[in-house]
Amino acid sequence: MSQHKGKIITGLILVLVVFYAISVYWSVEPSRVNVLTQAKQEAQQRGEKFVTGYTTTSALINVATTLLNKPGGYLSNDMMPPSVLMDNMPAWEYGALEMTRDLALSMRKDFSRSQSQSTEHEALKKAQPQFNISSEAWAWPSAESEYQKGIEYLIVYRTQIADQNDRESQFYARADNLRGWLKEAEKRLGSLSQRLSASVGQERLNTDLAGDKEAHQATYAPLQNQVKTSWWKIDDVFYESRGATWALLHFLQAVEYDFADVLEKKNARVSLQQIIRELEATQETVWSPIILNGNGFGFVANHSLVMANYISRANAALIELSELLAQG
Repeated sequence: MSQHKGKIITGLILVLVVFYAISVYWSVEPSRVNVLTQAKQEAQQRGEKFVTGYTTTSALINVATTLLNKPGGYLSNDMMPPSVLMDNMPAWEYGALEMTRDLALSMRKDFSRSQSQSTEHEALKKAQPQFNISSEAWAWPSAESEYQKGIEYLIVYRTQIADQNDRESQFYARADNLRGWLKEAEKRLGSLSQRLSASVGQERLNTDLAGDKEAHQATYAPLQNQVKTSWWKIDDVFYESRGATWALLHFLQAVEYDFADVLEKKNARVSLQQIIRELEATQETVWSPIILNGNGFGFVANHSLVMANYISRANAALIELSELLAQG
């Protein structure tokens, strides 16, 4: 009987070791790629003309595809071990997904339209809602199947803008279009920076209505309150930030090419390159086996505050870039 129990315990230990090894492998974050080289290769393979907007559209397609095809596939909606026990990679996926959703929306309402009264592109009209299904949806329809449909519609759009005979399918590289998307990226980075900074907790004054003495809000809010990210959520927010900045890096590099003339005219290309440099620092290897949460200038590092620093600097540069694009 004891020998039988020993075999069961040995079997359970072996299963746990296998699950742990799989979890470690599936937790490896995707590496960055050269979006321009990748887009040119895809245009050549598909026999399509490399036009304005091809790089940005390809970057969006490839980021979304990576979410589905990286080691372990898409994990956020898995209901079986070991992925159901993992939280860092699903948080990373959610960060990248949020950036994907923002760019897909801007593609639909800005980049593909010449003015506010113009009609929406049919493929983008179908693609954008596909990415809005819950990231944790696992039953029919599953998140993966909906995201894959969105990718396929984006591929249709990319093919159509590359067709010189299709005058209805366009990508407009204009300063106002770019600025609209950058404003969305600002909000994402600002939110991530605040949540990362709240890892140590701090008293914050209420500045919701600052700058407008006639402003009102729906319900009463205290003049100051304690803001602190739950200890259980600190690593999730950190990896969500890693995923969001990973996706944004690819999108900004694509924009640098497609909007090159606009950026040069506004003397803003170096500003965009500085943002990319700040975001590259967020992708440095994390050598610690856990995300540490030291206080202030204490003995233990605080990875969240380091990440918040890089993101805050990138966000400040994004705001400056938006202002440059708004100038005549």
